[in-house]
Amino acid sequence: MARKKQIIIPIVILSVGVAAMIGFSSMRKPPEEKPKVDNTPIVAVENISVAPMTLEVSSYGIVKPKYETQLVAQVSGQIVELSDVFVRGGFVKKGELLARIDPSDYQAALIDAQATMATARAALETEVAQGKVAEREWKQITDSSPTELSLRKPQLAQELARVKAAQAAILRAERNLERTEIKAPYDAMIDSRDIGLGSFVTTGTRIGHVLGTAVAEVRLPVADNQLQFLVNKGEQANVHLNGVFAGKATQWQAQIARSEGVVDNKSRMSYLVAEINDPYRLQASNSDIAPIRFGSYVNAEIVGTQVARASVIPRYLVVDGKVALLDAESKLHYAPIDVIRQQGSNVIVANGLADGDQLIISALDYPIDGMKLALAGEETQQESSEEQSSETQVANNDSGE
Repeated sequence: MARKKQIIIPIVILSVGVAAMIGFSSMRKPPEEKPKVDNTPIVAVENISVAPMTLEVSSYGIVKPKYETQLVAQVSGQIVELSDVFVRGGFVKKGELLARIDPSDYQAALIDAQATMATARAALETEVAQGKVAEREWKQITDSSPTELSLRKPQLAQELARVKAAQAAILRAERNLERTEIKAPYDAMIDSRDIGLGSFVTTGTRIGHVLGTAVAEVRLPVADNQLQFLVNKGEQANVHLNGVFAGKATQWQAQIARSEGVVDNKSRMSYLVAEINDPYRLQASNSDIAPIRFGSYVNAEIVGTQVARASVIPRYLVVDGKVALLDAESKLHYAPIDVIRQQGSNVIVANGLADGDQLIISALDYPIDGMKLALAGEETQQESSEEQSSETQVANNDSGE
């Protein structure tokens, strides 16, 4: 009996263990399948736009008058008259009287010169008559040729010289009388006045300073390597001047009139001179255009050459003359480009890109030409689709249970 127990008990224990193992095995869930990990690099892109472009060269300068004149007294005397417009900021026309020096002494000098002229003419006429009498008397005395002295020709030449001297004295007196009137040499704005009513001036005394209002100039410094982007090195090029008038941003139109033709010793810049006609809008019928005042600081954009097909891209994306593109098969492609100009943080490309090309703007760790890439937006959509598929599968399993 004891022997049977020794045989039965191990068999029972073994059977129970096998049954427990089978029960536990039936209760274990199969391992979940892990989703495949997509290691395709994700990139961001921008669409390339190719279009005609006009290149411009930036510069700056100060607006100044083309003509300015320091008025000085050419005769001496007391200031007896001043024009009401002869004040700083006043506008005057060409030939307009600004100030008058006492003309009394110069009027008297003119009368004196005219009297001297009358005396000289009378003496000349007398001498001419005496010469004729001398010639007639000589013929009555002898048939020989008369000498110049006998015909009083030296005396005639002397009287003629006195007449010419009197004429010069009259011209000098008239000119000095005219100089008593200080007039505007051209249409101008008064920059300063250095005299007052009753002041006594001598020859060379400063009267005032005037600025021509017909044409204004702006000297524009341009780096030598920027001249290549201008037609005919900038001659006759149009210029957009940008500044501020009465607190508002304003733009004026100008034109390059000339190049100074030298490189500045200090700045190593070439200078182009732009001109603006009628800067104070004194002749313009349209008063809506703001005047551009002397002394204003302006930024300039000089219109340059035309590029038929050009695009602008960030400069940091160009490596060894190439840029990274995402082709139609979502693969990396390096395209060689022709950079014609650097413009701040961007470059202007003339060749190598087409309208609609996708420029990769994000960094790649280990870029290889032809490698497969994915767009950031497409990756998000794929993840959303996978999540929706997973949720649908879970829901189906729950409903089956």
